[in-house]
Order: sequence, then structure tokens, then C-alpha cells
Amino acid sequence: MTVRITAKVAKRFPAALYHFGYRKAPLSGNVINGLGEQHERRARQVFHGSGARELEWSALETFFGLTMPFAIYLRNALNRWELRKSDGPVARTRLNVTDPAKMAADLKSLAHHAGAGAVGITALTDNALFQGQQRDYPTAIVVALAQDYETMQAVTTRKAAMETVTTYRDVSRIVIRLAAHIRSLGWRARAYGESADLLHIPLAINAGLGQLGKHGSVIGTEFGSNFRLASVLTDIPLALDGPVDIGVDDLCLGCRRCTLDCPADAIGDSKLMVRGEKKWYVDFDKCIPYFVKTNGCAICIEVCPFSEPGRGPWLVERVMATRKKRSPIHNNNLAQGKNP
Repeated sequence: MTVRITAKVAKRFPAALYHFGYRKAPLSGNVINGLGEQHERRARQVFHGSGARELEWSALETFFGLTMPFAIYLRNALNRWELRKSDGPVARTRLNVTDPAKMAADLKSLAHHAGAGAVGITALTDNALFQGQQRDYPTAIVVALAQDYETMQAVTTRKAAMETVTTYRDVSRIVIRLAAHIRSLGWRARAYGESADLLHIPLAINAGLGQLGKHGSVIGTEFGSNFRLASVLTDIPLALDGPVDIGVDDLCLGCRRCTLDCPADAIGDSKLMVRGEKKWYVDFDKCIPYFVKTNGCAICIEVCPFSEPGRGPWLVERVMATRKKRSPIHNNNLAQGKNP
């Protein structure tokens, strides 16, 4: 039996009606993202770029920046300004790292001391890089920082949007500090905060911070989806973490909360083939216009049952107990994204 979390929930958010639109529609973001493609390839940037290249949906991003409340725009601009410290000179004297496990523990401790909620380490893989990017570092340190849950219950409002950009600022400061420390040890390191130059989600999954949910975001045990990510790419020798299985697929197949609460109807109930991988996918063409209209949205993140403080460990325990009672065929169907 699949664990069921919610019944139908009444939608209480702004409707997906827009006062803006393209004179000439851009190429579908779903096509750019590789929806339906059977072969693996790197992702292409489509929206929310750093400005280094022209993107297919850049006009909508420009409109987003021009129409957001000024206080949020200013905070976001200051965040980008702080990221100028993402890289810097490397100390001439290099520390000899003889114990990668101890170095990993030391860096995680430094990140936690700076305010990080969770930290994981993984190899830098192709699925975290966009087409045309070079793999200049072997390793990624991924940092998660929780948002204030009560504040984020006001999603689609300026209040929640300000909490999001503030969290991005704070997590960016953590990885900037972490990268600077690594460079002081004589090793290369570059911080990636709230920018579109790195795909943080696959790195977070590989680093053991959670699993992909049907809403397209990472779900972890402690914070659910109510957190923001930043990363450090580096060449310092570190012990790596691995992916975890906390039963997210089991929960997502039995829960329709984000699907029902999404005014844009962008979240489906089945996994789809995307760039050669069957996974949860959010309809880009439906999601992004609503994201622009509602100060960054985040409805799906906040209505997720995992995001309620203290509920994650209970959900994981319940799912794992249910899984043990099921047949191997049933569990295999869940792994394939099928609802038995």
C-alpha cells in the first residue's frame, strides 16, 4: 500500500492569469530542457542566467527584474554584488592533505559554524554543468540553508520573497567564506551562490542532502524542501558522501499536495523522460510565467508535507516501515515512478 499524505486541498493562491506576454513566443522551455529526449546530454541554460550569454527566455527574466518590488530587487542586486568575491588568489604555500576524510570533516565544521544547515560533498559530474562549460574542478561542496518556515507560509507575497533572497544572501556568504578558506590553504576553490551558472540540485542529491521530489526540488529529512542551496567547486582532496534513499519517491507517488496546489498546473503525477533519464519534471512553460507573476512563487516547496518542521523524520520512518511490508515487485514499480 502506498503511503497517502493528503486528500484534495482547495487552492488558495493567485490564479494563473497574466497581464504580460511575448509578442513572439520563445522556443518551449520544455524542448530546451530535453523533455522526451532518450539520450543523455548536458542541460542548456534557458532562464535566470548570470548575464554571460543571451538566453531564449531572457526577455521574461528582464521583465521579472523590472517588475519585482524595489526592496527585493535591491537585495537581489546586492546578493549578486557580493558574489564578486566568489573567486580569488590562491596561497602560494599548499597544505599537504594526507587525510581527505579529516579535511572534509573540518570544512563541514567550518560551514556549520558559519550557519549552514546541512553540508555534503560529491564529485562534480556532467549533469551539474551546462553545455559549453568546462569541468575545471573535481569536487563540489554543497551547502543547504533553511528558510524561516512561518515566514514562507506567505508564499507569493513580498514577505516570502524577501525571506528567499535573504536566505540566498546568507548561504552565498557561507560558501564565499568556505572557498576563501580553501584558497588560503593553497588549493583552488570557487563559490557558486544564487546564480544560474551551476546546477546545484543534482550535486545536492549526489552529496546526500536529499532526493528529487515531484515538484522538481530536493527533499531532505530535516528541512523538507524549505531550504536554498549554494556550492563550492574545489580541487582540495576530500572524502565524498553518497546519495541517500529516504523514501521520497514513495511519498510523492502517494501525495498530490503540490500537484493540486499549483495554480499553473505545472506538476504531474508521473516521472518523465528528460535528457535520457526518467525523473520528476515540472512543466517549464507553465511554471515560469507564474513564478514571474508571484515574486518567485515557491508554493510547491512550502506545501510539501516534508517541509513542516519536525515532520520529515516521522515521514521517513513511516515510509521505510511501509516499504518493508511490500513485495519486491511493488517496490520496483515505485522506483520506476509507477503508482501501483
